[in-house]
Amino acid sequence: MEEFDSSTMNSRSSSSIFTEPIAEFSIFIDRINPILTEMKESIEITELPALEKAIGSLETDYARAKAAVESQIIQSSPAKHIEHLSQNLGRSLGLVLFAGHDLPISNKRKIEALCKEMMNVRFDFSSDQETEDETEYETEEEEIVEVEVETRISTFDDAILNININNSNEDIFKKALLVLSGFIMDGVISDEKIVDEDVVKILSSRLSSCKGAERVVIIRILRHLTRQNDMHKEKMKGSEFLSALVKSLARDVDERREAVGLLLNLCSDFEVRRRIGRIRGCIVMLVSISNNGSDDNNREDDDEASCNARMLLSYMSGNTQHALHMAEAGYFKPMIKYLIEGSEMSKVIMATAISRLELTDQNKASLGKEGAIAPLIEMFKTGNLEAKLSSLNALESLSNSEKNIQRLIHSGIVVALMQLLFSVTSVLMTLREPASAILAKVAKSEGILVKHEVVQQMLSLLNLSSPVIQNHLLEALNNIVSHSSASKIRKKMKENGAIQLVVPFFNEKDARIRTGALRLVHMLSEDIQGELIEELDYSQIRVIANIVVSSSDCERAAALGILSNLPLSDRKTTEILKNENLLPLVVSIMSSLTPQNSTPKLVESISGVLLRFTVSTDKRLQRYSAENGVIPILIKMLSTGSEASRSKAALSLAQLSQNTLHLSKSRKLKWFCGAPSVDSFCEVHDGYCSAKSTFCLVKSGAVTPLVEILEGEERGADEAVLSCLSTLLQDEIWESGSNYLAKKSSVCSVIRVLESGSFKAKEKCIWILERVFRVEALREEYGESAQMVLIDIAQNGDPLLASGVAKLLAQLDLLQYQSTYF
Repeated sequence: MEEFDSSTMNSRSSSSIFTEPIAEFSIFIDRINPILTEMKESIEITELPALEKAIGSLETDYARAKAAVESQIIQSSPAKHIEHLSQNLGRSLGLVLFAGHDLPISNKRKIEALCKEMMNVRFDFSSDQETEDETEYETEEEEIVEVEVETRISTFDDAILNININNSNEDIFKKALLVLSGFIMDGVISDEKIVDEDVVKILSSRLSSCKGAERVVIIRILRHLTRQNDMHKEKMKGSEFLSALVKSLARDVDERREAVGLLLNLCSDFEVRRRIGRIRGCIVMLVSISNNGSDDNNREDDDEASCNARMLLSYMSGNTQHALHMAEAGYFKPMIKYLIEGSEMSKVIMATAISRLELTDQNKASLGKEGAIAPLIEMFKTGNLEAKLSSLNALESLSNSEKNIQRLIHSGIVVALMQLLFSVTSVLMTLREPASAILAKVAKSEGILVKHEVVQQMLSLLNLSSPVIQNHLLEALNNIVSHSSASKIRKKMKENGAIQLVVPFFNEKDARIRTGALRLVHMLSEDIQGELIEELDYSQIRVIANIVVSSSDCERAAALGILSNLPLSDRKTTEILKNENLLPLVVSIMSSLTPQNSTPKLVESISGVLLRFTVSTDKRLQRYSAENGVIPILIKMLSTGSEASRSKAALSLAQLSQNTLHLSKSRKLKWFCGAPSVDSFCEVHDGYCSAKSTFCLVKSGAVTPLVEILEGEERGADEAVLSCLSTLLQDEIWESGSNYLAKKSSVCSVIRVLESGSFKAKEKCIWILERVFRVEALREEYGESAQMVLIDIAQNGDPLLASGVAKLLAQLDLLQYQSTYF
């Protein structure tokens, strides 16, 4: 073969733009001729069908190019067409080089350079004569390209050759794939030919580098081959191919469906199952597909993929590690199957996994619903020590779900747990902690109340258990007594000395146990406020007061709750709490609370304690409270906390306000040290008032937040608020008080409560309105608003309200005073 002109080669670059297309193209043709001659000679000494095919293709392109130089098409618009022909020759030359890469072809590097130059050649289109016909010519050229591609890829060998070239033109690659798919799907090509041409290996190697539509065709072909003959599967076991295939699980619906189907065909091999199970994200994606998690519209495709994914997961679940990965992804059937049918070791593995996996509440509920609880209980009852421990830990984890708690109660596990807690067998001692933890969770359900003996058994175990178990038992007891239907249980516990049994735990160093004991006594003391002093001695009251000084908010809430339930009339208790500086402490605590850091229980407990320090029968104590800043705290509570805390705050203000009239300084008195300021004069009490000295509701600004409670949607604090406002309508000040309430727009609020409040609240509304309607102007202003409500109560309301309603109707001239309503 002749040497190429080096100067000619070096003067050209792969990005050259030529201005004389026909002349330059003729040079390319002349340089191809000796190469073609040498290649033809090489065919005679080799037996390479691929090389023969490639040389035939090059020869065809060469003949077409040589003829085209003299054709009419070239003369009319040469540049673009010649550029295409040059690039086509370059690609054919590349195919020849690839097919004969093992042959000793002379000047191979220079041939490669020529190939690259021809594939990247560019001509100057400005020489085209008819620019206005460019669009028409481009359409014609595209048709020519299509015909050429069709012509070049018409056989099985053509298709394989073009697929095997990594830098093949995209259109050619796509066409080659479709041709190959047709040959294989139609059964035209024998398995022997497919094996000889190494089709599986060629397609597998291109999977990760091609685009989506081509990937689908490749996977579909491979899937078809695996169905035809198992021997093809052997070449798809490689980790690299399997990893590329798994990536297709996360792509569009067609590709996902084909990928799942191919994986299913391959998974009959143990090694394949092991490898795909180890590919990161594979099992998670299969679980997602099995759940029909796609939003695609083609539901039939989704159903096929989902069904195949479930089958694939079923095959893979034979490996316990795979089953655990499936459980992590929220697919629990294999795990439950192991719990029911597996070996002792696999049961322990699955139970241990349940206790360690970070499961959502929904996942835990799903495990219970799908049947995990029954085999776990069976393991606990009949298994060896390891099985018992792992099953209890698993049940403890599952008991965080409310639905599972019901399943546990119905299973009868409570009795078995109690028997275990009473066991003195040393080998079972390690099981008592998870058993007590499960009891604490199960106790959240009212279903446990049918086991009356359980509560007393728990109490008897308290002093015989470790701190961890004591904590769980106290949690269980607190859960039990907090149920709304547990009043009989609470009564029985008090009768059996539960408070005296628990009080010693107030001195525990473990804060959790101490808090649990305080909460339990607080709950039990709600129903026996008058008797609580008989259950606690004064030394224990001091202990509780000291707990408030240095403890958490949860502990403080329980301790203060107990103190608030002590009888208000017990002066010694009040003196102890005063000496312990409890009042300044709770004022300080309440002052520091904000809506973000406060807890309703703590605020409620503080409001209960403040009732003791504001009793109306002890003016000195009231003054002590006012001096310590109680009134602003009570007003703050009117706007924060629960209904109960607002109610107690209103009652404390009512107790203070009852004495305001007698503490107010009359303006008729002679002042020897200077008269009070005009601002301190109170229009209701007709004297000089202040929040701190006379506990005046008007001067403290309490009336507005009190009225806002009546205007709200919640009705729990109405009675206390109305009692507080009633102190402004005492016999000596009813008229000025009525005018002031009208001024604060509270009369309409009172009428609103009269319509929708409780019986006792309605009684107080009637009492207030009777005083207000004594004022003629107010009667005229609000009488019409009240009369419809009053008539409705007279006709349909509680008969016990009839007398008061009749008096109001008479005041409004709607009923005679001699009426039988009186």
